[in-house]
Amino acid sequence: MKKSYLLSPGPTPVPERVLLAMAQPVIHHRTPQFSKIFAEAAEKLKTLFHTKNDIIILSSSGTGAMESAVANCFAKGEKVLVVNAGKFGERWGKIAEAFDLKVTWMNITWGECANPADVKAALDADPEIKCVLIQATESSTTVKHPIKEIAEITKSRDVLFIVDGITGVGVFDIPMDDWGVDILICGSQKAMMLPPGLAFIALNDRAWARADKVKNTNFYFNLKRERKNLKDKTTAFTPAVSLIYGLREALLMMEEETYPAVFARHVALGKAVRAGTSALGLKPVTKHLSEAMTGVFLPEAVNGKKFVKVLRDDFGVTFAGGQDSWEGKIIRIAHLGYFGEFDMVIAMSSIEMALDKFGHPVKFGAGVGAAQEILRDRFEVK
Repeated sequence: MKKSYLLSPGPTPVPERVLLAMAQPVIHHRTPQFSKIFAEAAEKLKTLFHTKNDIIILSSSGTGAMESAVANCFAKGEKVLVVNAGKFGERWGKIAEAFDLKVTWMNITWGECANPADVKAALDADPEIKCVLIQATESSTTVKHPIKEIAEITKSRDVLFIVDGITGVGVFDIPMDDWGVDILICGSQKAMMLPPGLAFIALNDRAWARADKVKNTNFYFNLKRERKNLKDKTTAFTPAVSLIYGLREALLMMEEETYPAVFARHVALGKAVRAGTSALGLKPVTKHLSEAMTGVFLPEAVNGKKFVKVLRDDFGVTFAGGQDSWEGKIIRIAHLGYFGEFDMVIAMSSIEMALDKFGHPVKFGAGVGAAQEILRDRFEVK
């Protein structure tokens, strides 16, 4: 028997409580029973997003919510600024171009974060730019962007600030209304502790005002239609009923832990992973650290693609490797969502053993011990 461990930044493990909630018999989505569950989940999401605005729940991946933000708020030919610091920043630009928007690319070296001064300079240079599109965490590089600081720049202008928080919401605090984020997006398969299949999007009054002026040619991702249905505690089309069951349970679990404790756990687990990988001589890919995941460069003699494959197929531990120019060079270790202290110990132990198998000199226990030193204070024995 080989036990499997999922330590990728998405999908992430799903708690047993959530799995059991989703295992309940499927009910019809046009019933008072479903409306009650749906409304409870939608209301709890508002607390997580720190917003008074409605949260639209879509049956799609997070990319569906990204597309809906673009399709509903901009007309063909309008200009948008895309902060491109990795694969998912690039995705923003590709979506915008698919809807015939004029994209101004702010290309950032992988491993670096957006500089708010550069964003301001780009907006000053072109007053026709209607929006800034960015990630909270750029998952491909593990970089955390300065969302609060950029929101300070956009909220005083006629420029929407749209944040892909798929690897952010539920990981660390993003108070949407207080910061002035106009549209905030999330997906189900990361910090939300659910399987893939749901996306969440919140628009503030500025964003809805734009959406009301734009003729939306997108049939399925029509946010005005979804907002109207939300008032009746339902969706425009058939929702993922079982995932909504799971969503309500996952949000209840986070409330029971409390959001400050959830965020603090992510911080502590991240510190443990960085201590462990540092003790093994693995260098971080960025100094702009996210609470969601840690990326490290592997030794030059180690083939990263094979390394990740051996961990998955031989050891039963799934991490994420690198993409594009970082393919075969890095490993990404998740610590968001349904992860605890001993998951990080397993992560360090498996990396030590894999490095040894690849002939890299390793002192067994170095990474594990360094992680434990960070995590020991997380436990109070009564």
